[in-house]
Amino acid sequence: MKTETPRPKSKGKSREVAVSGIAVSPGVAIGPVFDTSDPPSEAPRRRIVAEEVEEERQKLTNAVAFSRKQIGKLKTRIGVLPEEAQEEIAPLLDAHLMMLGNSRLIRGAKKRIEAELLSAETAVLDEAEDIRATILALKDDDKSGLARRANEVRDIARRLMRNLTATPFRSLKDLPEGCILVAEELTPADAALLDPSRIAGVATEEGGADGHTAIMLRALGIPSVLGAHGLTEAAQRGDAAVLDGTAGVVTIHPSAATLATAKDKLAAFAKERAKLSKLRRLPAETTDGEPVELQANLEIPQELPLIAQAGAAGIGLLRTEFLFMNREDLPDEDAQVEAYTQIVEAMAGQSVTIRVLDWGGEKDMEALAQGVAPVHAGSNPALGLRGLRMLLKRPELLEVQFAAVLRVAAAGADGAVRLLLPMVTVPEEVRQAREIYERVARRLRRRGEKLPEKLPLLGAMIETPGAALAADAIALEADFFAIGTNDLAMYTLAVDRGEAEVAHLYDPLHPAVLRLVQFATEAALRLRMPVSVCGEMAGNPQLTPLLLGLGVRTFSMNASALPRVKQAVRALDIGDCARFARRVMEQSDPGRIRELVAGFAQGLTERA
Repeated sequence: MKTETPRPKSKGKSREVAVSGIAVSPGVAIGPVFDTSDPPSEAPRRRIVAEEVEEERQKLTNAVAFSRKQIGKLKTRIGVLPEEAQEEIAPLLDAHLMMLGNSRLIRGAKKRIEAELLSAETAVLDEAEDIRATILALKDDDKSGLARRANEVRDIARRLMRNLTATPFRSLKDLPEGCILVAEELTPADAALLDPSRIAGVATEEGGADGHTAIMLRALGIPSVLGAHGLTEAAQRGDAAVLDGTAGVVTIHPSAATLATAKDKLAAFAKERAKLSKLRRLPAETTDGEPVELQANLEIPQELPLIAQAGAAGIGLLRTEFLFMNREDLPDEDAQVEAYTQIVEAMAGQSVTIRVLDWGGEKDMEALAQGVAPVHAGSNPALGLRGLRMLLKRPELLEVQFAAVLRVAAAGADGAVRLLLPMVTVPEEVRQAREIYERVARRLRRRGEKLPEKLPLLGAMIETPGAALAADAIALEADFFAIGTNDLAMYTLAVDRGEAEVAHLYDPLHPAVLRLVQFATEAALRLRMPVSVCGEMAGNPQLTPLLLGLGVRTFSMNASALPRVKQAVRALDIGDCARFARRVMEQSDPGRIRELVAGFAQGLTERA
């Protein structure tokens, strides 16, 4: 990555400075820079007298308690974010909570208050700096890991300092309209607060193409460049800038020629977007007449207008976790009926697949973690009590959710509502869930509830290697499959995309992942059972030919990805896709597979 080193700022006419980074979300933005760099809170160093020691210790105790409360609220709020974003944010918040416990930072700060007669804020600052220096001085090949740990200490110290000094946190909710947001780093939680109708583009010093922040920026459709080192030194608030999210370049103080080129690109991009919007009412159908169903994933009800604008043929994955977040009690049957009814009615008879609660240790739900019968995911949440495992252990949760969905299904169009079980690993889990499902239906009928004569279909998520390899047996118990490629790739490759050290190993085009997708798809097709693909693979138009060639005919994705996938579908021939898929599945090298995928996509572009 080539980056031009910016010159020091001068009061005279500034020359153009181009900073290269990683292109993560296409498009062009022209506008003033809005710098959201978040420097540490400044507080004057202050000494105290012995009589003030207890007062300062109490101040620190109160600031710690308030900071823990803030992070607790953040942990519940992330439940409305996409699962990928939750997996990125939750471990960081857990680390912050640990540092706000009986940690070296807090113990050291208290000792400094007593032994050195320092104010609480001065003690926190000194102790944090000592800890950071110690971490950075360690001998370790993983320098980026050490830097991350040091930054975590800095971040929690900043939070404490702000609370000790009553300094408000900077908000991203009121950014100037048409600005280009420039920051050292943007977390997925930050990205979730951005309003794509107000902000022109995003550029940061840190970040990469495969991180959760990048995924969210693409979902929001905001032109973005991440990993642009040197950018915050080159840009000041109010500077004119051009951001090219396709080329991965941010230009500060653009020349007249650069501005003219950017305006041409902006016009071309707008034209392309208008062209895609015209696809909304056109069928998702291949050139040889094969229909393809393109559906949308839904995280929170506020996304419904985006789904309508994209022309989705229903909701292929409605995550219900939003109902269980930000509350101290569990939503009862009537509350769930009300929430699901709003969504089903908004879809006006189109299919809505409601996934029952997929709780895991990374999703902190106060009502589940506390209460009369608290649920704990274990020391390794990814492999512990999560998804359907947890629901079968707490069947009353499943019963309430089943009852609510059945009542909603009775009021809607026949077949419009389906139920989906998360994290299925063995056929027995589906059998147990179906027994509960049918028992709930019988109970509702006894109490006089009107239910559909044929109960809504009950499907299984295929998102672990075990489930994919046992797909032929699970298919005998489930009514349909939804293949969750994000978790499937993670569990297959033993790679967490949130871990910088191994993120480069996360590869959905790894032959092992593709073979599991193929195995599960073929198991469903042999029984003529519906099967869909959810996740990032479904929303990547370059992978559409491969998935179609493997036999997939239903895709569920972020609404913003749907127009381009539809465009790809309408340019493809199923026979060509099948031949292409056979060629790909013969490969054993992920690099070669990527070459084939890129080459096929390039051929389509040239023929268009």
